[in-house]
Amino acid sequence: MGCRTFQSFCPFAFALFVTLLLYLLHKSNARVERWKGRGGSGLGTCDLFDGNWVYDDSHYPLYNTSSCPFIDEQFDCQKNGRPDRNYLNYRWKPKGCELPRFDGRDFLKRFKGKRILFVGDSLSLNQWQSLICMLHVAVPQSKYNIERIGNLSTFILPEYGVSVMFSRNAFLVDLTEEDIGTVLKLDSIQNGNSWKGYDMIIFNTWHWWLHKGHRKPWNFVQEGAKVEEDMDRLIAFRMGLTTWSKWVDSNVDPKVTKVFFQGISPAHYNGEEWNEAQSTSCKGQTEPLRGSRYPSGSPRPVVIVKEVLANMSKSVTLLDVTTLSQLRKDGHPSSYGIDGEKGNDCSHWCLAGVPDTWNQLLYAMLILQDKTN
Repeated sequence: MGCRTFQSFCPFAFALFVTLLLYLLHKSNARVERWKGRGGSGLGTCDLFDGNWVYDDSHYPLYNTSSCPFIDEQFDCQKNGRPDRNYLNYRWKPKGCELPRFDGRDFLKRFKGKRILFVGDSLSLNQWQSLICMLHVAVPQSKYNIERIGNLSTFILPEYGVSVMFSRNAFLVDLTEEDIGTVLKLDSIQNGNSWKGYDMIIFNTWHWWLHKGHRKPWNFVQEGAKVEEDMDRLIAFRMGLTTWSKWVDSNVDPKVTKVFFQGISPAHYNGEEWNEAQSTSCKGQTEPLRGSRYPSGSPRPVVIVKEVLANMSKSVTLLDVTTLSQLRKDGHPSSYGIDGEKGNDCSHWCLAGVPDTWNQLLYAMLILQDKTN
């Protein structure tokens, strides 16, 4: 039976179909075409962030740390004496598809004459150093310039006119020195003026919102006229992230600037999260968790990030790296970081390592966006 029989029904069915189609398109931000081998793609979609880690010593790591002179001591686990190497050889495998292998030359062609900015804390530094290593080893003969002035680090490949920068900013909102002391201003983001004029920005914040005692970097928290010595950290985080989201909505043109938010990077200090003793940490871990689910689930700030992004009017793509990183309890420096045996860094990541996969996912999503456009 056709529309002539159901004249009153067909317009409704068509409207329902269009509504469903728009909904599916809206939900497709974190999805990409299936990749079948290198350089080819088939039909269908694949959730890049739902998968598991596969041992692959024929293709990983993506670079040798000795060939990258930019890695900070705190991330260079091999140079610091880490005896095992298997953690370098794991590849992220989404369910039902393959990630395209990172192509540094193609990345540089896509961003020829453009500027990229990472804004965030030392986890952004982790990802920034990973990316510039991946680009450097792709064109090892190309001259480069690297410098740090204040809180801004800059890596330039003059042959391609590509600049990749890192601006250290732990909270995104303003942290200022006042007469009363250091104040974290949850509704102020004056420092955002320095983020304008870039072709791609990757934001990150969370790591420092939890620090307490002598490691707490502020004396007071301020929102409007209300000033307190401290407050619930998740509430403060939501306020600060909302302020950032309003800045992006007011100041970013998506046609000019691609905006990403690096998902919450997990720590591994409590073994109960992955069904081991509470006293167990990342120290001594040599392999990832099996499967695609983390026993304790997502950290609470992940929900806040997704809710804030969902309420924005401008397009921001989430690099939803939390779960895949939770599975990598073996990927941290532990006692092979900057403090050696005296320390146990289960927050940052060894390079080469997990942040290389973050950048591989970033590259895949850029390819998807370019295909869509």
